[in-house]
Amino acid sequence: MRAHAVVFSRTGGPEVLSWSEVEVADPGPGEALIRQTAIGVNFIDVYHRTGLYPVGTLPSGIGLEAVGVVEAIGPGVTEVGVGDRVAYASAPIGAYSEWRCMPADRLVRLPAGISDEMAAAMMLKGMTAQYLLRRTYRVQPGDTIVFYAAAGGVGSIACQWAKHLGAQVIGVVGSDEKAALAREFGCSHTIVYTRERVPDRVREITGGKGVPVVYDSVGQATFFDSLDCLAPRGLMVSFGNASGPVPPFNIQELATRGSLYLTRPTLATYTATRAELLAAAEELFEVVLSNRVRIYIGQRFPLRDAAKAHRALESRSTKGAIVLLP
Repeated sequence: MRAHAVVFSRTGGPEVLSWSEVEVADPGPGEALIRQTAIGVNFIDVYHRTGLYPVGTLPSGIGLEAVGVVEAIGPGVTEVGVGDRVAYASAPIGAYSEWRCMPADRLVRLPAGISDEMAAAMMLKGMTAQYLLRRTYRVQPGDTIVFYAAAGGVGSIACQWAKHLGAQVIGVVGSDEKAALAREFGCSHTIVYTRERVPDRVREITGGKGVPVVYDSVGQATFFDSLDCLAPRGLMVSFGNASGPVPPFNIQELATRGSLYLTRPTLATYTATRAELLAAAEELFEVVLSNRVRIYIGQRFPLRDAAKAHRALESRSTKGAIVLLP
């Protein structure tokens, strides 16, 4: 069958994204054919589009997160059935499409209380928050943590979740408007990095101690400031590159700052098995359905206007999640 999708034939700015007609094959062994109803936009999509994370052969589809209805299944599929409402947040790339086939073992059935748009806004970002807060560093009651981009897609979920876990959250944002939103999302303190030096404010808030963990999705521009927020033996979690990749550095920097730890985790590693995927999704669904975490959709765009969505995301003017609608 023929359907429309967003594809790119060369790396570059949002202008390389094109609305094209593509062939959608019947589902093969282990695959499910999905009629998609909502699609999530994430910074990793920008990294693929620019070539920071190479996608391999071009032209290519784009996107890793979407929601839809299973319309057909291939041989051997037992994980989902025709008519199931499902979501995913993983490779293979190509979520910006009206219809597509996906490996069935990467699909998660959605509970009734989660809408399609909500799921598209929360699966990748929410499962990222889950592994960051529950597995990379297991946040405990009484912890004080630093979270960058606290008003963004991942931050808006993670800050609420961390507060629910009993942590005091210091949210780092780029404007007073975003600081107000971050406080709505559970931040006890906010730091506007455009006019305040983050490590100084963190030391002030913590009485000079620093924090046990910093979650930094900004990358190059904030890396050393993030290290300077940590208490001795603290953990730096670098999980994104919004300002560009962190350049090589001397690991002695970790020693001189107090025997620090550094990790660069990915959602793909933390949901590599189906059991891990289902556990992450189930914990996410539980905190959302219990209203401990609310999902904030900042902007919606028609799928054909994916380039506009990318411009909005890269401008850092967005709040919460961006959703594309076929």
